[in-house]
Amino acid sequence: MGTVIQAMPQINHVSQPRWDRFERADLFAQYRELRTQGLSERQAAKELKVPRTTLQAWRVWHDSLDSCSHAAQFLQSGPGLAFFHRLVIAFHVVCVEVGACGMRLVCLFLHLTGLDRFVAASYGAQQQVNRRVEEAIVVYHQDETARLATDMPRKDLTVTQDETFTGGLCLITMDPESTFILLEQLAQARDQASWNAWMAPALAQLNCQVMQSTSDEAPGLLAYGEHSLEAHHSPDLFHVQHELVKAVSGPMAAKERAAHKAVTGAREQLEWLQSDPQNTGDAPDKRGPSRPPKEPVSLEQAEQALKAARREHERLTQQRAQVKASLRGIGHDDHCVDLERGVRRNGQRIASDIQGHIEQMRTIAQHEGLSQHGMERIEKAERVVPNMQATIAFVSGYVRPQVAQLDVTPPVSFVMHAKLIPSYDLDRVA
Repeated sequence: MGTVIQAMPQINHVSQPRWDRFERADLFAQYRELRTQGLSERQAAKELKVPRTTLQAWRVWHDSLDSCSHAAQFLQSGPGLAFFHRLVIAFHVVCVEVGACGMRLVCLFLHLTGLDRFVAASYGAQQQVNRRVEEAIVVYHQDETARLATDMPRKDLTVTQDETFTGGLCLITMDPESTFILLEQLAQARDQASWNAWMAPALAQLNCQVMQSTSDEAPGLLAYGEHSLEAHHSPDLFHVQHELVKAVSGPMAAKERAAHKAVTGAREQLEWLQSDPQNTGDAPDKRGPSRPPKEPVSLEQAEQALKAARREHERLTQQRAQVKASLRGIGHDDHCVDLERGVRRNGQRIASDIQGHIEQMRTIAQHEGLSQHGMERIEKAERVVPNMQATIAFVSGYVRPQVAQLDVTPPVSFVMHAKLIPSYDLDRVA
């Protein structure tokens, strides 16, 4: 990647060839050496076959640098220039591509370090460098994938798939174990045919078989996994919880905020009356001049109103805490292994526990009179529970023959199923 800057076009505005940076550094070093030997500038130019005016321009530019002479001499040498190129490219890779700091911060870095005296630090110049860096990254990805795939052992894959819409529709597929991105492709559609058209060549170069796909319930993805991959579909836990958050947790949070506001209003009214009993009914109305005045309120009524508002706020706080616990419980229970006891759990028990959490949230939603749209969201999340149970059964069905083909003794097989495999699952969760 150190050739990225060097490979940029070396043509000036009048279409005359420019000196390559490395060649220029080498010639300038020879020029300084010849001058120390007593040769004149004209003799040095003749010896190096470089126009004398060009050597003069290089010398004037070097002498005018507002920098340490040793640093300038190093950065103008061949090794220094190679190091400088590596530094700029590394900064683009780490800070722009990995850290996403933006091009203007690259320019600021070059200015603050004084390196802008040795490289063009404008936004446009560094944008061109970054474009070459990204092109090199893409080429490297393609070349290395093809090279490493030739020696790749046969592997069964679980993939995670999704569609993003930042800058247009993009189809994404990743191996969650290695975090290797198999596909990141802009597309015009997200139906089964589009998924297959882009995934087929991506998988063709790899020695693998997709056995399971984890995704949301998008019809195109479901059809692709079932008919093209012929793989098991594992529901995405996030989208199940997301539907329940929209259905219950969000509305309950709004109710709790309203109850807290009511407590604040009741407390202010009581404090107003307590400051002077003659203020009954005279509290300033903050609802606006067009609103009718409040009914006169006695001190006793204000106290009762504050107690009632506090009770309602406390009740809603407890209800919302139950909703949060149920949401966490769904994620906690959606595991093949009991996270407290470290023992295997069957899919039916897991589905029953998850269903219990959903029922608790449905009861709260009905009691609080939440919208019909929210109840439909709860039903949408509930429809995924059988698929979550099927995933647990699929995992158990996959693990069993994998252990059987090891041809170990029954005691060893028992220990693997009862202890070793659950410990790996707990390690992954941790």
